[in-house]
Amino acid sequence: MYYCYQDSPAGKLLLAGNRQGLHLICFPGSRKMPEKKWIIQEAWEENPRSLKEVTKQLNAYFSGKLKKFSLRLCLHVTPFQKKVLTALQQIPYGETLSYGELACKIGKPGAARAVGQANARNPIPIVIPCHRVIGSSGNLTGFGGGLSLKQKLLDMEQQNRRG
Repeated sequence: MYYCYQDSPAGKLLLAGNRQGLHLICFPGSRKMPEKKWIIQEAWEENPRSLKEVTKQLNAYFSGKLKKFSLRLCLHVTPFQKKVLTALQQIPYGETLSYGELACKIGKPGAARAVGQANARNPIPIVIPCHRVIGSSGNLTGFGGGLSLKQKLLDMEQQNRRG
């Protein structure tokens, strides 16, 4: 497993992946640190070159030039979580859906809370755009990087979508 840190408008990101794909994007220092299995391990090698394509696409996203990522992802999640994460990737750049709407999209109309929990366990935020999911009232709800970052990402996408 390779890892590196990337400075971004979202703060310093921890990226981890291997030849199979990107495994993790984390906001170090956030309240929601990833599960223990994702904490940097001794066997991991700090190697920014191995994550060059990830950093390139993230930089393009943050500069408003990239609207959809094309990275190989390696997800270690349940089948339900995978369904939710796949549906998240279908939310268009600059748009939002509620948890209930996302639950309907995956064929589980009564599962808004379960969708929210799967969303909260997203190991690859930004690339898998969990920030595009909001409460049914239109209010922002939880995000591993904090609500102010969630708002910043949504505002950036709205601005770049129009421009």
